[in-house]
Amino acid sequence: MTIVYNLFFLIFSFLLTYIFLFLFRVVLIKTGLIYIVKKKWRSIEDCFHVYQFFKVPEFNESTQRNQLHHKVLVYLNSLTSIEDSDFTNLFTGKKSNEIVLHLDQNQIIEDDFLGARIFWINEEETLVLKIRKADKRRVLRPYLQHIDTVSDELDEKKWELKLYVNVVDNHDGRKGRWRSVPFTHPSTFDTLAMESDLKNKVKSDLHSFAKAKQYYHRLGRVWKRSYLLYGPSGTGKSSFIAAMANFLSYDVYDIDLSKVSDDSDLKFLLLQSTTKSLIVIEDLDRYLSEKSTAVSLSGILSFMDGILTSSCGEERVMVFTMNGKDHVDPAILRPGRIDVHLHFPLCNFTAFKTLANSYLGLKDHKLFPQVEEIFQNGASLSSAEISELMIANRNSPSRALKTVINALQTDGDGRGALHIGRRSVEEIGEPSGAFCTEGVNAVKEFKKLYGLLRVKSSRKSQSFDLIGRQNEG
Repeated sequence: MTIVYNLFFLIFSFLLTYIFLFLFRVVLIKTGLIYIVKKKWRSIEDCFHVYQFFKVPEFNESTQRNQLHHKVLVYLNSLTSIEDSDFTNLFTGKKSNEIVLHLDQNQIIEDDFLGARIFWINEEETLVLKIRKADKRRVLRPYLQHIDTVSDELDEKKWELKLYVNVVDNHDGRKGRWRSVPFTHPSTFDTLAMESDLKNKVKSDLHSFAKAKQYYHRLGRVWKRSYLLYGPSGTGKSSFIAAMANFLSYDVYDIDLSKVSDDSDLKFLLLQSTTKSLIVIEDLDRYLSEKSTAVSLSGILSFMDGILTSSCGEERVMVFTMNGKDHVDPAILRPGRIDVHLHFPLCNFTAFKTLANSYLGLKDHKLFPQVEEIFQNGASLSSAEISELMIANRNSPSRALKTVINALQTDGDGRGALHIGRRSVEEIGEPSGAFCTEGVNAVKEFKKLYGLLRVKSSRKSQSFDLIGRQNEG
């Protein structure tokens, strides 16, 4: 009887203890005490281990961006353990219903690799790796290789282009001179009002450049490409730059020369840019003629192809825009500093039809012959002006065309006549190969004459010009 009683008592005690522990665990989970207990236990456990710390700064000693910092940041933001942190940042993703988590300053993230516990601390401008000294030799190198592989895969899947703008020098090199926002410009080569032949040649040139690393290095040349886009305002130069960025999947660094303090500061901005990027300076002719920047002409020339650019300009495309290049120092335009010249003239009838198709869904209309006749008489507007008229009247294509006709007859008289004397062939230089396209449809005899002259003169030049009959809406 006593044995049965003792057995019953043991079973009852076991069940009672189990129920108590279960209820205690529920209380811990519901109140968050279990998290506090775990945290305190880890603190006690850490007292019995020796840790080593490794810093990964955002900028290296020469103030260039540290690519490892970017890779680690991408990797950490992908960890599920970021959700278990005390706090983190929530952002909307590319899709409206997508929420993404990002590290906050001073946040600590825990990771496990090959059985080792690894901690990351997000300090200002620096990521700190904390690892047990006993695990360092075994896991540190393969762990960093793991981060490199995973971050590259994530970048390929979730690559988000960024637009960087330079800020006024705050004399704090640690924070850098660039501030970024997501680059979401929708322009592509398909949306540009550009002759298809020219469009394909530009795309081919960019594609060849992106795949030509070994070719450039074999020639002993820095792997970069320089474009000059020139023409009146509103002819699509900025949208063309956006299309280039979207085609190459390159970030855009837009340099405002009015915020650059001197020649050295301009070089500093180049140092802090990254590979796979477009370096853009818009309205360069205006800055030079008005002297509205502290940067000198020699500073611009050095920026375009100096020693620093040769050392830090790899895998970059430089893009300069101007309203015109007639009064620009020839030293800026020479081959090597500018590889590709693209002219953006005012809108012609071919570009008008592209705009009408894109904005109004019209491939043909009874008013097209009248519009064509007006263009042939020398009238023209910029593609931006025409596209805005089409947008304002998009619900009535006929009204939109009549509005464009009226604008051409009043505001556009004589503006297109300036095209007659323009060069009709522009340049695209080595090493990607040369190609040429015909220009303005009017003045055919002038084109033939100029073509004969160009054959003779082009033998003396190392670069070839390319005219763009493109006008973007």
